[in-house]
Amino acid sequence: MSGLRILVPVKRVIDYAVKPRVNKAQTAVETNGVKHSMNPFDELSIEEAVRMRERKLPVEDILVFSAGPAKAQDILRTAMAMGADRGIHVVVEPGKDPQGGEKGDLEPLGVAKLLQKVVQEEKRNMVILGKQSIDDDAMQTGQMLAGLLNWPQACSASKVEVDGENVTVTREVDGGVETLRAKLPIIITTDLRLHEPRYASLPNIMKAKKKPLVKKTMEDYGVDSARRLRTVKVQEPAPRQGGGKVEDVDGMIAKLKDLGAL
Repeated sequence: MSGLRILVPVKRVIDYAVKPRVNKAQTAVETNGVKHSMNPFDELSIEEAVRMRERKLPVEDILVFSAGPAKAQDILRTAMAMGADRGIHVVVEPGKDPQGGEKGDLEPLGVAKLLQKVVQEEKRNMVILGKQSIDDDAMQTGQMLAGLLNWPQACSASKVEVDGENVTVTREVDGGVETLRAKLPIIITTDLRLHEPRYASLPNIMKAKKKPLVKKTMEDYGVDSARRLRTVKVQEPAPRQGGGKVEDVDGMIAKLKDLGAL
């Protein structure tokens, strides 16, 4: 079996425990002064890659990658403290777009094209990434990357097994589980049931500061990152109406008739 050369993309997002707020201009979610952390699904990807090594699989290298502002290096260091070997940071600083939104916000297709270049230059044969990021919830990057590379894909993985060149992925579907089998190279996207991510220990955090972290730019990869979508307006959802109580089944049926549901 050839060694596993794993790429794990990670993204800096608003912390999952923070309630997002729409900015005053209603062009995006407010990010200034808001706590950020690693996308939870990406934590699972790092955990899976590290556990593959702990299961004595021939993992040659675990490379973490992020494209984002300077502060994104913090989550790359966290990923290396969890067990990744080295990192690449493509610095993309946000800037106000006259049409609304952030110039520095990469769309899924742009990210997929960037990852395609990284896979080819770094000679990766496995990419493990979160099935979605919790900021835009696009759930597109993994699938687009598989299409660009013409690799098999296994999305929303809840279990991953590697035997030689063969990879078996189990995922939950409506009413049961689905098992997918493919050969390396492969794209895997992770679901929340895959693992419980480990905490980075203080000694590992200190060691991570000495691990290689290379900074690059979009121009280094020659990728077109122009936005193809424009956000017209962002607003809070309408408040939910309170429910009502009925005394019995007849009352419920009468209420449903009044609402036109029956």
